[in-house]
Amino acid sequence: MLGMRLVLLGPPGSGKGTQADLLARKFGVPQISTGVLLRSQSADTPLSAAAQRHLAAGTLVPDEIVVGVVAERLARPDTAAGFVLDGFPRTVPQAEALTELLGSAGLDCVLEFTVPPDEIVRRLSGRRECGACRRSYHLEFNPARADGCDDCGSELVQRADDQPATIAERLKVYASETLPLVVYFRAAGLLTTVPANGSVDSVFVQTLAAVRPAPR
Repeated sequence: MLGMRLVLLGPPGSGKGTQADLLARKFGVPQISTGVLLRSQSADTPLSAAAQRHLAAGTLVPDEIVVGVVAERLARPDTAAGFVLDGFPRTVPQAEALTELLGSAGLDCVLEFTVPPDEIVRRLSGRRECGACRRSYHLEFNPARADGCDDCGSELVQRADDQPATIAERLKVYASETLPLVVYFRAAGLLTTVPANGSVDSVFVQTLAAVRPAPR
């Protein structure tokens, strides 16, 4: 079952980025993370230049620009066999634009990763990052040491968006803006829910069981 066209949904801390990477490797297709894509864009097209202006100003990148940048990425030859979209679409208008963009080819399926809110807070609030080299740690698996980062010795810090109050706000934003996608894709007969409150390996087993290729 090589080559799949997948969309992954899930709140911050649900582990969908990790599962996206594993799925991309399994099916031999690119993982397309919108956040990474926008941040790594060079200003060599009008759309990417516009995206960079918004990012530099700290303003929200409008839907039409995000959709355009994703469309440019999906037009590359390496997506011919499929792709795993992680972080797109985030809103129903983006989902409608994706449906129109893909046309008759469509998606194979949409996976929604669910995790209890208290588990999300535990996962995210335990994350730490080296202030110098940006290596990531988690207090559960890599207890913060007095001498700091294993690689460079610099102090480990907690990102502002991993603090409990910020996490709660991020979950509210997800519920208000992204959960309507669940309704949209369920109505299209594409959605499967994957409980993601487990180890990476156990969740991946459930994820693979949930993947269903669409008839071509």
